[in-house]
Amino acid sequence: MYTYLISSLAMLNFGDTPPFSYQSFLKICQEFIPERDIEILKDISRVDIENIEVHQPTLKKWYTFEVTLRNELVKLRAACKKIDLEKYLRPTDDDLVESHLTHIAHLAYQSHSILEGEEILDRGRWQKLDDLEFGHYFDLDHLICYACKLLILERWQRIKSSDSHKLLEQTLQG
Repeated sequence: MYTYLISSLAMLNFGDTPPFSYQSFLKICQEFIPERDIEILKDISRVDIENIEVHQPTLKKWYTFEVTLRNELVKLRAACKKIDLEKYLRPTDDDLVESHLTHIAHLAYQSHSILEGEEILDRGRWQKLDDLEFGHYFDLDHLICYACKLLILERWQRIKSSDSHKLLEQTLQG
């Protein structure tokens, strides 16, 4: 069931236009995979990832990566502003911080523009998804990584199609 579905999906590359929306992706998947797996794919788009109990191993690794990356950014911002970071850090299942995460966060934090920093972060996320996807060609793990990548592409499509001045103004205000 996964083989046909995955082999029919368009290949995703960072910076490309998404071939279809995340919602369309979910509809396509509904024709081929069990409902319990659809529910896992739906959870991926949730924003409050710190409050989700996850049992699927790949998704758990992805959420741990994302929370750890955000924590690294908190550490950099707190050090710069000389504030207590403890109330902003989120718990993770893994206390080990991969050194490349610190590097990604540092590069993004030091970038000359907000968009450049966001691109650095999303390229780091994309690389992590490539790592998680390795060895998973026709299974739920592959679809999880695909869904995460599709959400990244959708985000960049929104950024590219928005008014850059309005986007900058909203970012600086909020």
